[in-house]
Amino acid sequence: MPDYLEVPPEVLTRLRPVCLGLPEAYEEPAWVGTRWRVRKKTFAHVLRVAPGHPPVHAREASVDGPNTVLTFRSRGPEFEALTNSGYPFYRPQWGRDVVGMILRDDVDWAEVTELLTESYCVQAPQKLVRQVQRPG
Repeated sequence: MPDYLEVPPEVLTRLRPVCLGLPEAYEEPAWVGTRWRVRKKTFAHVLRVAPGHPPVHAREASVDGPNTVLTFRSRGPEFEALTNSGYPFYRPQWGRDVVGMILRDDVDWAEVTELLTESYCVQAPQKLVRQVQRPG
């Protein structure tokens, strides 16, 4: 089993308040990286990807060096727009409503907040979705 790269602490520092600020959301270690869930459903997963490791993410993200990758859920026209827009977004073939995003140095954290809030709303029960203050 390869040694996986750690997610940079500054990325976790940016993601935690967004994810944990949503009703009943919690954080846990994933098989690699960190994920955030609501009622056992993952709505965000961040990890470091290097060429070939972990294999499924490295293949789908088409990385040529270490990169931090965020996966989240989306549906409808937004899903189509994101997955067809190209870099930094991509469509993993292993999830029907999953979007991958390579987190670059110039990432728009306001956009990430919106995307994660929407991802949460895809996964959460409607009772919890009604409690969400959506950004923008």
